[in-house]
Amino acid sequence: MIPILIATFSILFSMGDGLTFAHEFSLHAPDAIHVNLVIFENVEDSSGVEYPMKKIGDNFIHELLQIENGTLYGFKVKNGDYSSQQFTSETIITDPFSKALATQNHYSPINKSIIYDAPFDWENNGDFTWVNVPGRDLIIYEAHIKDMTMHPSSEADQPGAYLGFIEPNQKGGIAHLKKMGYNAVEFLPIFEFGNVEIPYLDSTQSVINTWNPYAFNHWGYMPSSYFALEGNFTTNSNGDSNAWNGVDGRQVNEFKAVVKELHKEDIAVILDVVYNHVSQYDFHPLKHLNKSEYFRQNSDGDYSSVSGCGNDLKTENEYIRKMIIRSIKFWMTDYHIDGFRFDLGKLIDWETIELIREEAIKINPHVFITCEPWGGGYDPNGFSDRGWSSWNDQFRNALKGWHPDGNGGFLFGKWHHDYDFNKIQRIFMGSPRSHGGQFIDVAHSVNYLESHDDFTLGDFIKIETGLFSHESRIEDVDTHAKLTAPELSIHKLAAITLLVSQGPVMIAQGQEWGRSKVIAPSQFPDENVGKLDHNSYEKDNETNWLNWDHRDANSELVEFYKSLIQIRKENELLRISNPEDFQFITADGSDVAIGFIISHGDESITVLMNSHQSDIAEFDLESADWMKVISTHDDIKLKNLKVILPPVSGIILKK
Repeated sequence: MIPILIATFSILFSMGDGLTFAHEFSLHAPDAIHVNLVIFENVEDSSGVEYPMKKIGDNFIHELLQIENGTLYGFKVKNGDYSSQQFTSETIITDPFSKALATQNHYSPINKSIIYDAPFDWENNGDFTWVNVPGRDLIIYEAHIKDMTMHPSSEADQPGAYLGFIEPNQKGGIAHLKKMGYNAVEFLPIFEFGNVEIPYLDSTQSVINTWNPYAFNHWGYMPSSYFALEGNFTTNSNGDSNAWNGVDGRQVNEFKAVVKELHKEDIAVILDVVYNHVSQYDFHPLKHLNKSEYFRQNSDGDYSSVSGCGNDLKTENEYIRKMIIRSIKFWMTDYHIDGFRFDLGKLIDWETIELIREEAIKINPHVFITCEPWGGGYDPNGFSDRGWSSWNDQFRNALKGWHPDGNGGFLFGKWHHDYDFNKIQRIFMGSPRSHGGQFIDVAHSVNYLESHDDFTLGDFIKIETGLFSHESRIEDVDTHAKLTAPELSIHKLAAITLLVSQGPVMIAQGQEWGRSKVIAPSQFPDENVGKLDHNSYEKDNETNWLNWDHRDANSELVEFYKSLIQIRKENELLRISNPEDFQFITADGSDVAIGFIISHGDESITVLMNSHQSDIAEFDLESADWMKVISTHDDIKLKNLKVILPPVSGIILKK
């Protein structure tokens, strides 16, 4: 019996400089009445040599006895029911299971699949090995592969590239992760994605792009493949309009080199993955093979768009479910990936959610799986019940607030909505369900204050404190990037709240120097140049690229984060404590202050925080045998069994 999921496979045919293979091409297309294999000679070709494929069950098969590594191919499919295909029967699609793609910087290219089978030396990393950091020990850095090294200040020899990320003698990339002490990196999507939208305000298009003057997708949330890597991050990439990338498949081994180097430094690799929808404008093979079976639809027959992208994937479909699971297993085994963050996880059906974890832990019992617990609903509890962690937006809201609209959280001297002194306690304990939280396991609470979405923490602070408004225009970006003393105090307090909380920690790229996203001038007609950006998904420019000179300008905050990360690593109480280990204490003088003592055995740590903008907070200690580990202000003293915290400050003490 031929399985539902069937991929092309190769058998070595001859050796030597002209290496060739016997290769069997296959495509699962149960509704097709005719499929042709198309072999291209050049990447620019819109047509090639066609070979009729033989139908066996629900699959079409064709074997070629001599195929070279690097061969470009595609499929031309004709379904019996035309309504199940989005494109004409002359459209050439890629192989849904291709390990490498050649893609064009265009909104509707004829992309090509690549036969790619180059060896890679994992050295001591073994065939199937991972960096198994326990969930509660994780300190994750959310990063975009290109942003980390693209700015000239990174001093990378190969800026914006996979290999540029692991250059040792630069400011960005792996060098920064090592310096700071992060033990995991979470890459924004690196599956091959549709990076170009339809032209801005082009009235000749069926859909007029009125929202994106850049006509570009930078973050990667438009997947064109679940098995192939983005070609725009290779060492020979070309960002010009209509240029081709990933043509020789080098992206495969270049990213494996990134994983290998990170693993050598005991840094786990987590991929941000998008299985809830596919790319919007290209000739995606799933839309052509069977759009009605593979995608959720509204009552009028149009694609469902709960994701906001106009083509929600029907994850409950047997073929799609198996494709997702096979993709996860592929990245774990072929690339040694340590974990995954699922975009809009609630758009994936529960059965698929359960099978993903079930199959993943068979490969690596310590695999890290997290998600956004929203998308057509909100259910962090449901994910926790199924062994998944998720982003704890309630942690973010309680401490920072949801939007910088005057309703900020604890960091701004306020109790956000109903998060009073009593309710905020569970945030620091890891939001355990036993104390009114969402999670049956504290390791399921991924705590964060900033992500790629929305305003950076730095810009949130600027707006919430009234330093800038949504409409402010910044003339001198370098001066703007330098934190004021009040900003620095809030950032330091924020860092303490995050790194003393139970559960995995996530820090966004640039958060540790209060990064600001100012919309940069460009060739595109953006009327918001100079304003703060809360949704920079479309900007492949200095709006998103990390400016490492700004890190140097705010080195005091960077060093504070670095010290806190080390303190967290050295003190197990800050990572692996239970609710019964916590004793919460109040302060005199400030009505927005909180403290707690964590004790287990002979070890004790005290954390004291005052977020009031003008009042001091006075905490009483039960004994004098405490020493300061770190504080936001050097002049905070322990005196006569008291700690007096000035406004917007915090301190960590250890017995």
